[in-house]
Amino acid sequence: MASKQYAWVGRDCVSCGSCLKVCPMTAIRIWKGVAARIDKGRCVGCGKCVQECPAGVIALAKREETA
Repeated sequence: MASKQYAWVGRDCVSCGSCLKVCPMTAIRIWKGVAARIDKGRCVGCGKCVQECPAGVIALAKREETA
């Protein structure tokens, strides 16, 4: 069963890589050396990246219900 939430990254990501180090699912990558991107399908919504982000640009969002 998928988690009810997932992490997403805001526009002001500084691509420091702090979130990469704490993600237990390796769902985060630095995209083109510019910003972190989170694979929504791999993310389990644990929130570790949210707590670790020094820029405060990662947040959790609620997954949409699928029928």
